[in-house]
Amino acid sequence: MTARLDYLWRLCATGMAFVVFGLCGMLFSVLVFPLAWLWPHRASRQRAVTAVIHWFFRALVAVLRGVGVMELEASGAAALRAGGPAVVVANHPTYLDVMVLLSLTPRACCVVKNAHWRNPCFWGIVHAAEYVSNADATELVEAGARQLAAGYTMIVFPEGTRSPAPNRLHAFSRGFAHMALKAGAPIVPVLMDCDPPAFTRQMRWYDVPARAFRMRVNVLAPLGVGELAAHDATPALAARSVTRAVEAHMTQHLFDYGFFKTGN
Repeated sequence: MTARLDYLWRLCATGMAFVVFGLCGMLFSVLVFPLAWLWPHRASRQRAVTAVIHWFFRALVAVLRGVGVMELEASGAAALRAGGPAVVVANHPTYLDVMVLLSLTPRACCVVKNAHWRNPCFWGIVHAAEYVSNADATELVEAGARQLAAGYTMIVFPEGTRSPAPNRLHAFSRGFAHMALKAGAPIVPVLMDCDPPAFTRQMRWYDVPARAFRMRVNVLAPLGVGELAAHDATPALAARSVTRAVEAHMTQHLFDYGFFKTGN
């Protein structure tokens, strides 16, 4: 009986969290977004908006932890708060990965799916924060490099969507590599895991696991793109080498840290 009540409580709390997130997103789009564009100084406006987003997601994570829906273990996350501009490259097991990384990274800019630029819950946020659309590959690289030059950390999920299975990744796209090479920024690999699985590609929001799920985040040491592409003659070859090296590096560490398991 106790287990059943705990499950029902987490189901209701999860539903309420999604409702609050959706309402806050729409209110931001309707109220804050128009006011933000009246702000006369573009750079300070972006800093203010990204700070609001960071603290909102920190609060949402704290609430989800407080009500017993999720647990969070973050190793090496101080590098996301104290480090300079970098391209954070993460695997994407759940819908909540963006929320968790934004809660851990104060000065963050994201690459966002083009569809979210028309979503009523997101369009105001992504415009005001000057996030980067993935609609055009060339503009993605140019915009990402500009954000890095302005001092922001770029958060990229190079799979492009949530991972296809608990122990498998989609092939990485090369946009993050071109971006890092153009800006001369380091790449910070971030490993993410959710145990038991929740909010995966195959699950709905109401498919709440039998116990609170644990989000684990492991921030690895930064990788220098110059070292990964030292012998490549063209930008295209360099981006290919960087992408291949980062994908192999992260896949191996996902097994090493037990986020992926052999034989499954």
